[in-house]
Amino acid sequence: MEKSKAMRKLRVCVATCNRADYSKLAPIMFGIKANPDEFELEVVVLGSHLIDDYGNTFRMIEQDDFDIGSKLHTIVRGEDEAAMVESVGLALVKLPDVLHRLRPDVLVVHGDRFDALALATAAALMNIRILHLEGGEVSGTIDDSIRHAISKLAHYHACCTRTAEQHLIAMCEDHTRILLAGCPSYDKLLAAHHRDDYMDIIRNWLGDNVKEHDYIVALQHPVTTDIKNSVKIYELMLDALISFNKRTLVLFPNIDAGSKEMVRVMRKKGVEQHPNFRAVKHVPFEQFIQLVCHAGAMIGNSSCGVREAGAFGTPVINLGSRQTGRETGENVLHVRDADTQNKIYHALELQFGKRYPCSKIYGDGNAVPRIMKFLQAIDLDEPLQKTFCFPPIREWDISQDIDHILETQGALAIDLGGTNLRVAIVSMRGKIVKKYSQGNPKTYEARIELILKMCAEAVFDAVHLNCRILGVGIGGGIIQHNELIHGSTFCAAELGHIMVSLDGPECMCGSRGCIEAYASGMALQKEAKRLHDEELLEVEGMVDLKKAESVGAIHLINAARLGNSKAGAVLRTAGMALGVGIVNILHVVNPSLVILSGVLAAHYQAPVQQVIGQRALTSAQRIQVLTSDLEEPALLGAASMVLDYTTRRIY
Repeated sequence: MEKSKAMRKLRVCVATCNRADYSKLAPIMFGIKANPDEFELEVVVLGSHLIDDYGNTFRMIEQDDFDIGSKLHTIVRGEDEAAMVESVGLALVKLPDVLHRLRPDVLVVHGDRFDALALATAAALMNIRILHLEGGEVSGTIDDSIRHAISKLAHYHACCTRTAEQHLIAMCEDHTRILLAGCPSYDKLLAAHHRDDYMDIIRNWLGDNVKEHDYIVALQHPVTTDIKNSVKIYELMLDALISFNKRTLVLFPNIDAGSKEMVRVMRKKGVEQHPNFRAVKHVPFEQFIQLVCHAGAMIGNSSCGVREAGAFGTPVINLGSRQTGRETGENVLHVRDADTQNKIYHALELQFGKRYPCSKIYGDGNAVPRIMKFLQAIDLDEPLQKTFCFPPIREWDISQDIDHILETQGALAIDLGGTNLRVAIVSMRGKIVKKYSQGNPKTYEARIELILKMCAEAVFDAVHLNCRILGVGIGGGIIQHNELIHGSTFCAAELGHIMVSLDGPECMCGSRGCIEAYASGMALQKEAKRLHDEELLEVEGMVDLKKAESVGAIHLINAARLGNSKAGAVLRTAGMALGVGIVNILHVVNPSLVILSGVLAAHYQAPVQQVIGQRALTSAQRIQVLTSDLEEPALLGAASMVLDYTTRRIY
């Protein structure tokens, strides 16, 4: 993003729906207000802010000296699933007039509430850019679906954790429009939780005789996808708190479906009249920080327990599934299956009065400055239509371009054999169009020079064969889910250079004890020459050795077949080295099949299967070892690496 060329003020509309999201949005609103040369702030208030039963919390926004441009009564009472849907519909009816009048450049929305979904939907349909706070997080309820839906509608994202950032990227959001900011509420709580008057705040809400770390904060909300169970957990929590006999501040649940039933349970148990309890509808955020910071424990399923409380090291008991998947510090004890009063009581016994190291998973206190810079960098001249960064996918479409129909797409494949260098033009369908072979030079420099020469010759011939070369491939391969594994630098599956001995023979790669130093054609040729020089290779029946211009691996194999014990020992060592290397692969990637290819494959099949049976873990001993029946498996495998990658469609 770059700053708009017009250099005009950015008109930012912040919409807040309830007391919880205002605690995250207020620091940003103060930041915008403090920069009048850069921004114009418009404030829209809707949702439970305007309901008396939930404390008429819009007043705290006015007390913070913000001008509320629009108040929208959008809540249809009923506190059930239908009322939530109707509330979204009512908001969608009322929002267009407000947004049309305000004409913001950017709408800032927070979190995962149904009210926020209505805001994002209206803004997206009215071509207003959306900045979404706290996207990419996971909490295990319908909130996840709403949060992710808002993320898909939003143009920009300010997230709190590295994991959330990665989730957004995995959701195909443009990483250049994602800011890892931290949670804005941390800016305030990290700066303000050391207030000197915290005991006055505690006594004001819980009574004069309450001591620090000797009270509980309880905040439980409904789980709208499992209302019956969440009401049951709420009842068990209240029973456990009554038995635990500590002074407790109980906050009313939010307005989600099921809250009416929870309030009914609370009143049935006489919580509002109980001497140990203080039941309240709202606590100002600055004071709520002090209450959580100095509590002996916090219990319930509020996101505050798994987020803000961690910054103080306050012990938390998290009940049920509402926060499943959230990142938490060690201060959180989960009671996911909170099905008995005794289980919750025992959790209180374990947690109450403990102190934990402070956690800053969700922020370091500098979120607002980052978000201000992020807003300032928005380029209003950029196209409004957001784009999604899909991962590469395979191109399945049949081309209708005449040039593509007439030409043959292919790859150059290179086989760096011990004896020969081979290059082939391989078509998309796996057909070898033309093949080239030369003896392998002795030096590295000479090999590279010859490879380049052979490739140049192949490219020249490809033009006359109407074959479009997409790339050059070299190597072996690991296949997972019908896909070749390439690795970060396209060098995965260097299987020949797995070390099976610390002091084995020297390998061409410069190391020692590689599989290739034992089992390659060149390694066997070296051993054959050694035995021949020592007059230990030839046995009765080896007429081919006398006619050969040079000794090679085939002579070693024939000698072993005719009973030469020295040659047989070399092949057994080679087979064992290859088998041990493959056992290592089995233990790392646990494949379903091993396929050996090349001229030596048939000779190694039985020894490798035997080593697997002797040395592999039980889980891998039954794996089948086969030999490839392809005409040129090495060349085709190298070509497939190119063809697989270059034919993917990139967005």
